[in-house]
Amino acid sequence: MKPETWLFSGGILFFLPVAFVYGMLTRWDEWVGFIALLLTGGLALLVGTYLTITARRIDERPEDNPRADISEGAGEQGFFSPHSWWPLYLAAGGAVTFLGVAVGWWLWLIGVVITVPMIVGWVFEYYKGEHAH
Repeated sequence: MKPETWLFSGGILFFLPVAFVYGMLTRWDEWVGFIALLLTGGLALLVGTYLTITARRIDERPEDNPRADISEGAGEQGFFSPHSWWPLYLAAGGAVTFLGVAVGWWLWLIGVVITVPMIVGWVFEYYKGEHAH
């Protein structure tokens, strides 16, 4: 977990100084960008802290050892659905939903009607049919 921890913790070291530089360059007339950069630094702090705490709880992974062999990372990495079309339809429904936020409530409602069944379908994909577990 060390590379992930350093990546997100490095975000704190980048975004906080950039926020103040941005504030000075805009002569503190434009607060939205300054606040957004501060909040982005805070988000990096939250994720970096979570990864630091998680890294202490789990054993060292082969990715964390610079002298590890490739074979040490062999084995099952998890289950990934190779044939699922639900994420594609869910992305389309999500795009319509977020477009509805900009265009109007009626398009947002259509997007929600598309998105909710796609979420349910993706979650319960392996509960029935030929791929049921």
